[in-house]
Order: sequence, then structure tokens, then C-alpha cells
Amino acid sequence: MPYQLVKTETEIELIRQSSLLVGKTLAEVARYIYPGVTTKYLDEIAEAFIKAHGAYPSFKGYRGFPNALCTSVNDVVVHGIPNDTPLQEGDIISIDCGVLMNGYHGDSAYTFAVGQISEEKMLLMERTKAALYKGIACALHGNRTGDISHAIQSYTESFGYGVVRDLCGHGVGRELHEKPEITNFGRRGTGTRLETGMTIAIEPMINKGKKQVFTAKDGWTVRTADRRPSAHYEHTVVVGARQAQILSTFEFIEDVLRDK
Repeated sequence: MPYQLVKTETEIELIRQSSLLVGKTLAEVARYIYPGVTTKYLDEIAEAFIKAHGAYPSFKGYRGFPNALCTSVNDVVVHGIPNDTPLQEGDIISIDCGVLMNGYHGDSAYTFAVGQISEEKMLLMERTKAALYKGIACALHGNRTGDISHAIQSYTESFGYGVVRDLCGHGVGRELHEKPEITNFGRRGTGTRLETGMTIAIEPMINKGKKQVFTAKDGWTVRTADRRPSAHYEHTVVVGARQAQILSTFEFIEDVLRDK
């Protein structure tokens, strides 16, 4: 059945439920993010948690991707494949997760500190997360995707960061990746016109250094060309008349991080 860009209230509620489960999954994973843990172990926790809640990990098997999570450490921007390499003190790890439940996808990502990290990495994380909310503030009826893109780009480039050009946000619904594409760079007033009820994933991918990236030989792992760190945050939102609704949540994650 073909998807519609503008979702019904029923569809929005189903996407919200899937998105909330993503937030809960990332919070469950956050409990185990310490030096010495492997990303493969984190992936196993996530897959078991998702399935225990009657859902399926959206990423597993998607175009051949082998795991439930994308686990991207330090200079890996996105699509890192979980493996047996232990995390180390001072690493940062971006974890992207999707779930399929009741026929609809949710999608969200968060960047975590492993132990004590440098101020440089902490600022990159804080500013990338702030850029996400600046983009969300532009997800309004009558605006265009370029308004979101410009808000993210202008904010992050003011700190001298590199905005990744090769990857972007997207619509979310019956399919994990729907139209429209939402880049993290662009001009105001350009791109697809936004309408109330459109469900979209906004996801700044911001590099400490240059914007250039490359894909590793595994066909998935995207790294910064200068091997400097990168951060990634993502929310699934619904476009509104006066304000976007955030369907996913970081609340569960940040409760865990405060307790740690």
C-alpha cells in the first residue's frame, strides 16, 4: 500500500508509539555504555528489548544491514556496524535505532560519552543536539525543508564545524525512509513545502572538522575524511501549524544518564 506524506491522527499515534519505543530502547542501551563494553553487546541488548515489546528492529536486514543498531564511534558519522571492539574511555558513540511496530516505523539517534570525554567532544555533542532543536523549530506548515536545513547549517557552521552533505533526514511512516529528504544544509525558502501532519526524521550529522566523509569497504561505515569526531542526534517529528510535535523522546535516555 503506498504511503501518504500527510498522515492521519491514527497513523501519527502509531508512529508516536514506535518512536517512544526507540527512546526506551536507547535508554536501555545507555545503562551499559561504559569503557570495556562492545557495541555488539549493546546491539544484542537493543534487539532483545525491541522484540520483548512486540516490535522488530527496523534496521536489521534493511538493504542488507546486519544489526538492530547503527553504532558509530568517534570519527564514524553513521551506519557503524556493531562489533567486538571494546569502547574506550574518552570515546563518543552515536547510536541510531529504528523500530517497526503495528506497521509503522519510529527512528531516533543520540550521541553518548564513554566515561570522561574532552571538552572538544562535549561541545560538539551539545551543539549538534542544539542544532536538532533549531531544525525542529522550523518544521511548520507552510515552511519548506530548506528552512530546517538552513537553521541547522547556519548554527553549526558558526562554530567552524563541518556539515555532512552525503546523508540526510527523511520522511517516516509505513516505510523507514520516505519523502521528503531533509538535508542539514540549504537555503531558506527552498525544497519541499511542509504540511501539517507530515512525519519527518530530522537528524543533524555534524563533524568537528571538515564536512567530507567516505564509506568504508564494508559498504556501510561512513567516516569523516579527516578522521576527526562526528556527532549525530535525531528525532521523529510531526509538522504542525504553530509548532512541531516531537514523537520520539530523549527523556528516558537522559534519566538514565543522570542516574549514572
